[in-house]
Amino acid sequence: MTSDLACGDVEGKFDILFNRVQAIQKKSGNFDLLLCVGNFFGSTQDAEWEEYKTGIKKAPIQTYVLGANNQETVKYFQDADGCELAENITYLGRKGIFTGSSGLQIVYLSGTESLNEPVPGYSFSPKDVSSLRTMLCTTSQFKGVDILLTSPWPKYVGNFGNSSGEVDTKKCGSALVSSLAMGLKPRYHFAALEKTYYERLPYRNHIVLQENAQHATRFIALANVGNPEKKKYLYAFSIVPMKLMDAAELVKQPPDVTENPYRKSGQEASIGKQILAPVEESACQFFFDLNEKQGRKRSSTGRDSKSSPHPKQPRKPPQPPGPCWFCLASPEVEKHLVVNIGTHCYLALAKGGLSDDHVLILPIGHYQSVVELSAEVVEEVEKYKATLRRFFKSRGKRCVVFERNYKSHHLQLQVIPVPISCSTTDDIKDAFITQAQEQQIELLEIPEHSDIKQIAQPGAAYFYVELDTGEKLFHRIKKNFPLQFGREVLASEAILNVPDKSDWRQCQISKEDEETLARRFRKDFEPYDFTLDD
Repeated sequence: MTSDLACGDVEGKFDILFNRVQAIQKKSGNFDLLLCVGNFFGSTQDAEWEEYKTGIKKAPIQTYVLGANNQETVKYFQDADGCELAENITYLGRKGIFTGSSGLQIVYLSGTESLNEPVPGYSFSPKDVSSLRTMLCTTSQFKGVDILLTSPWPKYVGNFGNSSGEVDTKKCGSALVSSLAMGLKPRYHFAALEKTYYERLPYRNHIVLQENAQHATRFIALANVGNPEKKKYLYAFSIVPMKLMDAAELVKQPPDVTENPYRKSGQEASIGKQILAPVEESACQFFFDLNEKQGRKRSSTGRDSKSSPHPKQPRKPPQPPGPCWFCLASPEVEKHLVVNIGTHCYLALAKGGLSDDHVLILPIGHYQSVVELSAEVVEEVEKYKATLRRFFKSRGKRCVVFERNYKSHHLQLQVIPVPISCSTTDDIKDAFITQAQEQQIELLEIPEHSDIKQIAQPGAAYFYVELDTGEKLFHRIKKNFPLQFGREVLASEAILNVPDKSDWRQCQISKEDEETLARRFRKDFEPYDFTLDD
């Protein structure tokens, strides 16, 4: 069981919030997380924030926040994928799923609703909501999520429920958020922005006598921090992650449970009309299309389609619990960057790469890290690494491979070629060790033929780098870790001497240029492509 806190609009009143949290913890004991919805930053007075940003003051609890809801606060959220804003304060990102160490599943959607194109940086679109619903709700095992965080209220949430006070839920709120809540079936849904507290009666997620019993949802809207009316802005709750609960216990209905507010006659249809879910391509179909462009037709088993009219279909790869930029079948994948596809893995050019031939090895199915890979996927990863080493060696380069299993949802093995004329393997190794020491990162050398699985447990955060000799350096991440560490070392003057490329966002090029680089890599790599072997 975890004990957590949820908070409404902070609006820059950080001292009031964190002093209150400290007082509660002193009285009731420590909480695991603080989840902030609504406006975290105010429109003025940055001085208070600077004290937290610079480390003069520190949040007393691990705090997760949603992004901007207006143009003037967009500046605080530099990375759409989420980032650390200050010690103990993390921006979750525009949309996605966060799984806590206890297994607690939290889905988040930042910003306010926008039905216009282009979508402002502080808003979400029907496409954003559709991708969250599609990625989470299409698996047969899906039962719901533990927590949903949005800033706007869901439209119609007051139907069948207790009074929502001055807020007219037929007019206020977002129909897209209603659609999301309808599909995700969160056990708790927190929202803000309306500057009031409203704890709705729990509602059921099934139709009585027509569907099997499902868990109930509790919607809680929170007021703004330090409001003069003393409306509730902080909510404490304890929750056992859904996946750890007994099924019968999970679906127990509270005595005051109501009908689902989004299922009211005609409303469900009107909510649904706003969400047109994209058709998800099957991975197998994508394999065929990609290779057709290369002049070959191959099934997902990697064999020529002429050799077997009925190729055996591989076992379906693991599916992601939320939207994923790297699962091959996902609509989120930038498929023009894909340069080679095997049976269990694929290669893609890195977006904003350190060089034109910086590539990623990625599993087709959803695996978070090397530690979690099945045996057949590990085998193909090793095959790709060996093949890339041969390929780059023929071009006068040695390759460095690294993985950061921290604030990432899908395994990305970064493969960066370094010209042999630039640096020796020892130079690269020394650069990693030196920069690690400077940043107080304990980077340990591990035996050449040792397996990362022997060192790190599934779910553990870590960073490791593998040199062309097979030597490995490993760091177990206990708290914080610089997200660009691997890139920074390789971009430094000691190695590639491109320090301006240490952040991938500064290296992005046009889609047309990306397509050109991808075509060139496919052509150059083809003589080494083991996936074309019979």
